[in-house]
Formats: sequence, C-alpha cells, structure tokens
Amino acid sequence: MPIARATAWRTWQMTRRAYPWTYAVGTVLPAALTISLAYLGYHAIGGGQVGDDFGEGSGTTAYLAYVAVGATAFQFTVRLILWSAKALITEQRQGTLGALLIAPAGRLPYLVGFTGFAVVSSLVEFLTLGMVVALLGITIPVASPAAAALGVLALIGAVFALSVGLGGLMIAAGEAHISQNTVFIVLGLLSGFTFPRDYLPQPAQWLAEAFPTTAAMDVLHGSLTGGQPLGELAPRLAVCAVLTVAYLLAGLWFLPRAEARAVERTY
Repeated sequence: MPIARATAWRTWQMTRRAYPWTYAVGTVLPAALTISLAYLGYHAIGGGQVGDDFGEGSGTTAYLAYVAVGATAFQFTVRLILWSAKALITEQRQGTLGALLIAPAGRLPYLVGFTGFAVVSSLVEFLTLGMVVALLGITIPVASPAAAALGVLALIGAVFALSVGLGGLMIAAGEAHISQNTVFIVLGLLSGFTFPRDYLPQPAQWLAEAFPTTAAMDVLHGSLTGGQPLGELAPRLAVCAVLTVAYLLAGLWFLPRAEARAVERTY
C-alpha cells in the first residue's frame, strides 16, 4: 500500500526531527510505577501471597507477572491511541486537514500507515519496561508463544479499530483530551488489564464484553500467565476479531461525516 508506506515514512521523518519525549516518558513511566508498586504491595503487604479470589478470577497465582503484562498492555494501548486517534486532529491543529481531505488518498491507508509507525515506535519505547521487570526479578511464563503473538496482534487491531471512530469524534468536536481520557478510564476499568473482571459488578462485566480490547487481554493473559493453549483461546480471538471489524466499519462510516463537520466548524 503506497499511501500507507508514504504516511509511515513522512511520520518517521517528522518524529526523527522532533521526537515527543514528553509523550513517551509520560506513557511509559506510569507502567513502570504500576509494576513497581505492585511488587512492593505483593511483598510488603501481601507477604508474597495472593487471595483465592484472584487466582479464580485470573486463572493464575503469578500476581506480579499478571500485573506486568496488564500494565504494559494498558500503557501500550494508551500510547497507541495517543498516536493513532489523534492523527487527524493533529492535522487539524497544524492547518493541514483541509489539504489531506482533498488529497487523492484513501483515509484507511493513511491511518494504517500512521498506526504502523506508531506501533513500531511504541514497541521500541516499551522495551524499557523489560528492564524494570528484569530488575524486579519478575518472570513471565509463556504458555503459548503463538497465542501470545496473536494476542498482541489482536490488541493492536482492537485499538486501531477504536481509534478510527475516536479520531473522527475528536475532529468533529474540536477537542481531544476529554475524549481520549474518557476512553482511557473506561478501557482501564473494564478490559481486565491489571485485575480480574470478576471484581467488577455484573453489569460492568457485561459492558466490558462490548470492547474488543477485553477479549484481546483475555488472550494475552491466558497465553502468558494463565497456562492456556491456543485452542482454548481461539473463541476469545474470534470474539475480538468480530468486534474489531464491527468497530472499524462503524468508524469508517462515521469518519466522512466527522470530516464534513470539522470543515463546517473551520469555515
């Protein structure tokens, strides 16, 4: 896809000249602090043990590994949304959205190229979390490497699908912070990143199933800390795929209407 490659290359050139260190540090540091505080609480408060309810809800007693996987995945989700969902509103703020809208380039390839660069750069940044995990002596068991790899791809696809619609909402409303922070809070509470969803009230558990990130995290936790093979996790992968496609189609349907609204607001 030449448009996707050109967009990724353009974004790389821009980022290379003005790397957003504040975004990188502000996103990676919370994950490191979450893992460190979990380590402190586990040893200083929990005495190196976890309750039976945690084991039943998470499928593992490896509390620190569970938190390390979840905290890393959540902050990666945050970082990817900060890149992908804000792509169009960044164009709007720079005054180049109008030129983008009339350019003979499809919006989906543009977003794919932008997100492809965002994934690569974010993965490189989050390698620093491996140093924190190693220094704390946390071991993450990998029950199924294939399922773990598919879980990562499922999470990337889920976040991309959510970001398409969220990006349209941002340019239509002309703001980003309220929208993105609301999404961060909802996903962080409902999708089971750092604690089992069994801790939530039953209505919240039902609502969590409406987000593809929930099924993606089930696959990641199951393959890394839950001891589940790919066959057992296949149904959750299928649920994530269906929801991802649904959100992507809804976002692509909404995006032209959001762009029209953004142009009306500007002119």
